[in-house]
Amino acid sequence: NALLALLLLAPLFGLLSTMIVTGRMSFFSDALGHSAFTGIAIGCICGLAPTAVAVAFSVAFALLFSYVRSRSNQAADTLIGVFSSTAVALGIFIATLGGGSFTKYNKYLIGDVLSVTPAEIGILAIVLLCVAVFWVIFGNRLVLVAIHPQLAASRGLKVKSTQTGFTVCIAVVVTLAINWVGLLMLNSLLVLPAASARNVAKNLRQYHALSVLFALTAALVGLTVSYWLGASTGAAISLCLALIFTVSFLFRKKVA
Repeated sequence: NALLALLLLAPLFGLLSTMIVTGRMSFFSDALGHSAFTGIAIGCICGLAPTAVAVAFSVAFALLFSYVRSRSNQAADTLIGVFSSTAVALGIFIATLGGGSFTKYNKYLIGDVLSVTPAEIGILAIVLLCVAVFWVIFGNRLVLVAIHPQLAASRGLKVKSTQTGFTVCIAVVVTLAINWVGLLMLNSLLVLPAASARNVAKNLRQYHALSVLFALTAALVGLTVSYWLGASTGAAISLCLALIFTVSFLFRKKVA
């Protein structure tokens, strides 16, 4: 089950990573992870399904961020800092409300991909299919919007709606993955694949393909290493991605 889940998660992370790095949204994905934790805390307190509440809260968080960004003259990283710090504070406040213990939320910080169920694998497959369709239809627009929003707008592209659709995709994937990857490791999986690919890719097609390949390689190697050494799978995958980034960084001049 863990292997199947990672074979679905890795392409998701690889694809989303390219646009996150190109659009300089690395900290935004981290903020979404914090908002997902807040949703989980709300779900646990209210006796609802934590994952369902977390998905709804993260999507609402992403839509609110897009709304504020489109109507503010503040820099994107400033707004991300505001939303991220608020989400963290709100999540901890709700989790510890009434003197509650924070210990039961530790599993969401570290994650456990070995706990994935067949039903959750089916959900991941559906999400991967939806994201792949979204990528086929809006891929070129996303690249143009991420690189030069003004040029995209001058060509008649709906910049705001495209950015909003992409942030919703990130919100859903981040929220679904937090149970298995862990909040502390999540952002590295959304940044390192594309960051590594950017070091060695010669064109946009290679950039996307290498990002997915690096994510898949790190997922499989990390799962194997964590199995034999009895360590956290999410941490093992992140370390593999860090190693891939180091190697790609050393070879960047030779490729260029």
